[in-house]
Amino acid sequence: MITKAPLSTLSRAALFALLIVAAAFVLLAWQADTVHAQAPTPSDDEVNAIARQLYCPVCENTPLDVCPTEACRQWRELIRQKLAEGWTEEQIKQYFVENYGARVLAEPPRQGVFWLAYIVPPIAILAGAFILYRALKAWNRPEAAAPGVGESEATPVQDEYMARLEEELRKRE
Repeated sequence: MITKAPLSTLSRAALFALLIVAAAFVLLAWQADTVHAQAPTPSDDEVNAIARQLYCPVCENTPLDVCPTEACRQWRELIRQKLAEGWTEEQIKQYFVENYGARVLAEPPRQGVFWLAYIVPPIAILAGAFILYRALKAWNRPEAAAPGVGESEATPVQDEYMARLEEELRKRE
């Protein structure tokens, strides 16, 4: 028969080792944060979708996604980094506007003076269409002759001629 040894007979070293192991597990459990999966690196398509909406600060009228300059390459890498950090498209565009101004946006914001870019072209097209309509209408309509316009004052010789012509016509009838 096996009898249980009293707790006092366990070696103090074994009890101490067991206590250390238990404390280590508690500390590890307390220190452990939730495990986050590493976000995948944003693809070139995701980066270019945002870069297409921005313009190069060095080259005029060149979208960021096709510009070959070193500055644009760095900007695309910055966009990739911001996407990896979880930034949204709007946050990234706002970051570039804050640092470089609204001139980097492919589409100007619909506020302030930039509203003119949305209002002036349609108004100019409508005004041009109205002017063209009026011009075509005026060209197709014959002008009514004003009284006395186009008639020259008759000279006595012409009056005499007209009188004789009318007399001859009456005789023929």
